[in-house]
Amino acid sequence: MSRSSFTCRPLVAFATVLLIGTLLLLLPPMSGAEDSGGKFSPYVDSSGGITLPKDFRGKWTHLGTWALADSFHDVYTQPGSVEAFRRDGKFPDGTVLVKEIRKSESGKKTTGQVSWAGAQIVQWFVMIKDSKGRFPNNRIWGDGWGWALYKADAPSVNIAKDYKIDCIGCHIPAKGTDWVYVEGYPTL
Repeated sequence: MSRSSFTCRPLVAFATVLLIGTLLLLLPPMSGAEDSGGKFSPYVDSSGGITLPKDFRGKWTHLGTWALADSFHDVYTQPGSVEAFRRDGKFPDGTVLVKEIRKSESGKKTTGQVSWAGAQIVQWFVMIKDSKGRFPNNRIWGDGWGWALYKADAPSVNIAKDYKIDCIGCHIPAKGTDWVYVEGYPTL
């Protein structure tokens, strides 16, 4: 073997590693959902029970706010889910949407009479995208999502028992956009 073939090998190995690393950086994320150690979602147990995510306000992306006379409805999701929606026009499997409802407050400020989201939380709605129908015998799963509702006084108890009775009725107008009112989410 010639001396030049020995000096070429390290250069070829370096170029190969550099090429593979560059390709990995250019690939889109595999999913919008958080890494959950190979399972579907860190917020879903093996029977399909849904847990309210913690610290979503501090770590997730705020999609938008719905304002009613007595409350503000702020909606959040994982940053990777926003990126995937912008790229593909749909939420990826495992996406979690959290709507936090807070009582509104109002008062006179220098700009006039104003309203804002107060500190009092009323409840949370949670939806988890499930395009594979993983829990066909669980009544809080269906139409491509898992559905949950938590009251402020019991944030660890999903009070939704059947999404067809407790949840889907409010989402009928959004059926054409995968049951999500995307027009209220300018972040997308």
